[in-house]
Amino acid sequence: MEATPARITFAGIDWSWQHHAVCVIDAQGHRLEEATLPHSRSGLAKITALLRRHEITQVGIERGDGPVVEHLLREGFEVVVISARQVKSLRVRYGSAGNKDDRFDAFVLADALRTDAGRWAIVRPDTPETVALRMLVRARQDLVGHRIAVHNQLLAVLQHNFPGAIGLFSGLDIAISLAFLRRFPSEAKAAWLSQSRLAHWLKANAYCGRQTPAELVAHLHEAATGRVDGAAAEASELIVLTLVELLTTLRRQQTALETRIKEALLAHPDGPIFQSLPRSGTVRAATLLAEIGDCRARFPDAGALAAAAGVAPSTRQSGTFRNVGYRRGCNKHLRDALVDWAQDTPRANAWARDTYDRARQRGARHPHAARILAQGWTRILWRCWTDHQPYNPDLHGRLNDLQHQAA
Repeated sequence: MEATPARITFAGIDWSWQHHAVCVIDAQGHRLEEATLPHSRSGLAKITALLRRHEITQVGIERGDGPVVEHLLREGFEVVVISARQVKSLRVRYGSAGNKDDRFDAFVLADALRTDAGRWAIVRPDTPETVALRMLVRARQDLVGHRIAVHNQLLAVLQHNFPGAIGLFSGLDIAISLAFLRRFPSEAKAAWLSQSRLAHWLKANAYCGRQTPAELVAHLHEAATGRVDGAAAEASELIVLTLVELLTTLRRQQTALETRIKEALLAHPDGPIFQSLPRSGTVRAATLLAEIGDCRARFPDAGALAAAAGVAPSTRQSGTFRNVGYRRGCNKHLRDALVDWAQDTPRANAWARDTYDRARQRGARHPHAARILAQGWTRILWRCWTDHQPYNPDLHGRLNDLQHQAA
């Protein structure tokens, strides 16, 4: 008795935070079933039942993270990522209008999986430890962004109402500056300060800066005059106190997150690899690990890592025309992390200094030279990551050559 051949079917899901459009097609591209289901526990369960009823093993989707992807992976499906930009280009296969419709996009995803299965990236899940570290790192990045925004808001208020507080200490949002503004939130209250009173206040608040009380008082007196009295001055004082408390809270929560990040990095099996990199520190090492992940199958070679990070150039060629330009399609979190780390390594690594300087001598501006250096580091980083070995300067051939030449 001959076995019945397995039915070949394909599925695409266009998901959102409210509902998910699902489309299942056969090997000829004919729609077998379409559905729009709510983003809920029961809705996800219905998606699972629908896919299993049609014997689906692979699902096309527009992004490789989120609750729908996590649900599909938990249920044993293979998730294939077809980006929104690619879906937009694929719509012209079926008409020139290019209209956006959730059910139609689900069909496009399923049909792209049918016709070009080998072209798309398969989601390689990271371990829960890496996912948790990525959540902590990105939460810290968002918190830093909020802190910078509040800092700028406080700066704008002080420029109009209390200019003397600006530049009084080395930073506006450091502990001593926030303590000063909490005690003297307006120009009227700061007018009470004499040299001796300020000296006593600085001692009580453990000020360890290099400026003397006389210099600080002179700074306050020489600054432009702000609002001293009236309703506007009272409003300014309230706003300053509010922003100071907000900045204090943001700094405290940032410190708490950084402590958790350090704890998670030390406990991670790949932590020593990224901490061994020059100028990586704790937050940079954690960010690189979180964005690269721990699934080695995701980046089969160093070129794949460089392309995903956006530090490998993008080449466009047609006939005699050839253009090498900036790669825009990439993991921007990974690019930011890699470039931020790489551009600081010339301070601690002779090879990095030589690579960066030669790029600058060829006419590259700093951002371009930093990406060139980051691309060079991806080859070293990928090898350490793939071999599960920390960075060893003694095995870095070009670095050793430069050190011998310098000697």
